[in-house]
Amino acid sequence: MSKSDKAVATTVKFVAESKLPMPMGTFTMVGFEEPATGKEHVALVYGDVSGDEPVLARIHSECLTGDALFSLRCDCGFQLQEALTRIATEGRGILLYLRQEGRGIGLLNKIKAYHLQDQGADTVQANEELGFDADMREYSMCQPMFKHFGIKKVRLMTNNPRKVQALQEFGVQVSQREAIKVGENSHNKSYLATKAGKLGHLMD
Repeated sequence: MSKSDKAVATTVKFVAESKLPMPMGTFTMVGFEEPATGKEHVALVYGDVSGDEPVLARIHSECLTGDALFSLRCDCGFQLQEALTRIATEGRGILLYLRQEGRGIGLLNKIKAYHLQDQGADTVQANEELGFDADMREYSMCQPMFKHFGIKKVRLMTNNPRKVQALQEFGVQVSQREAIKVGENSHNKSYLATKAGKLGHLMD
């Protein structure tokens, strides 16, 4: 997607909301849909996010293997739990859960990429060998999702400067970037090094 394309936020519509009790606390789960594509996304909201104070926030792209299957190949599941815990501890915050598995290449292609990694490729090389860019994700749906809750300023939990830049391009002010470094283990050391070395993640 070109920079000019990114100037226009993706249209999303509110669908439904409900309470979602979790070990960290009871969140409000709010569902959105992209009418043009049918893609579904979720916001998990804790406490009162209205007002002028920047809201603690996380933008988390779906990772079935990490989030639900406890994979040690990545740090995604660890980051998801850490972000929700921080939000609940603070008493106020939001997590946008975006349906763009495998950095946007989809679950089955992600498994193919894992196979290539088993043969020695890193995560970037695997995606490119399959004919994809290193990172196919985009964040144009975040601005209207934040806008639904009246959120204009966030303290963003991320190691990825690209997320900060994307939000600012759409008019969401990132008042602070908060590092979220968790879950490093013997299985994902190379993965984390590739994120830092090739994708510019700030592993501070």
